[in-house]
Amino acid sequence: MDIEKEINEIVGFKNLELLAKQVVEGFISGLHKSPFHGFSAEFAEHKIYNNGESTKHIDWKLFAKTDKLYTKRYEEETNLRCHLIVDNSSSMHYPKLKQFNINSLNKIAFSVLASAAIMNLMKRQRDAVGLSIYSDEYEFYASEKGSERHHQMLLQKLNEALLSPKEKAQTKTYEHLHLIAEKLKRRSLVFLFTDMFQNGTEEEKLFEALQHLKYNKHEVILFHTFDKKREVNFDFSNRPKRFVDVETGEYVNLYAENIKEQYEEAVQNYFKELELRCAQYRIKYVLADTNESFNKILTTYLVERQKFG
Repeated sequence: MDIEKEINEIVGFKNLELLAKQVVEGFISGLHKSPFHGFSAEFAEHKIYNNGESTKHIDWKLFAKTDKLYTKRYEEETNLRCHLIVDNSSSMHYPKLKQFNINSLNKIAFSVLASAAIMNLMKRQRDAVGLSIYSDEYEFYASEKGSERHHQMLLQKLNEALLSPKEKAQTKTYEHLHLIAEKLKRRSLVFLFTDMFQNGTEEEKLFEALQHLKYNKHEVILFHTFDKKREVNFDFSNRPKRFVDVETGEYVNLYAENIKEQYEEAVQNYFKELELRCAQYRIKYVLADTNESFNKILTTYLVERQKFG
């Protein structure tokens, strides 16, 4: 099956579950050729039967074909809890798109598909997943569960986040992180997708909120979601343009070329500062460029899952 071709034929997120599954299958097939090939064994649906184990889950049909005893992996118990947090503020819907596909993603679409792909990996391993979505309000919360019904409900909520972007919805990420820290009762892997758009005062409060999660023994991974072409390289034609703050409506008219150098330097400094602050608080900081594949996201999940004990 040509996974890449099939993915490209899917228009929008009409079937988020199928798209996430195909992203994951492409990723897993690539693991065989990568330094992480050892992880690929985790996704086999069967494992070799060891003497002394219960025979309840032996796959006798496979035994008839191979003359070897295997047990079904998917019968194993849940052994990890993960909570996905998605920033759904106005800036995450930049740039505005009418439809989504694997080659056309804005920040919220990238976050939604990445979250769905992580959920697919967790489903394969019988792990429990929860979800929070916030903008200028706490839009949705679901605690960690592993059932199929729960999985489908989370996929629906993720898809809904794409469909109704709020105009000028500013957010105070730190307020919602404090609420989530209070709600998460059991130690979890916490993945946060956000573009980190806030002012200096809020940045300080954000790291205090992340510390709240760390204090409660959760492992926190920050996926700094951005569009490198537009937001870092400032790749715009040199015609006069109006740049509008989608969260406040404020705007400035200018030639992109006139400030490109200073802008790029300021952004690079900001990214370095975020990385240093995260290292200081022992938070995993991952650059998530919407123009790249999901391999970095899924590899990070695998590595953090292995370390999470």
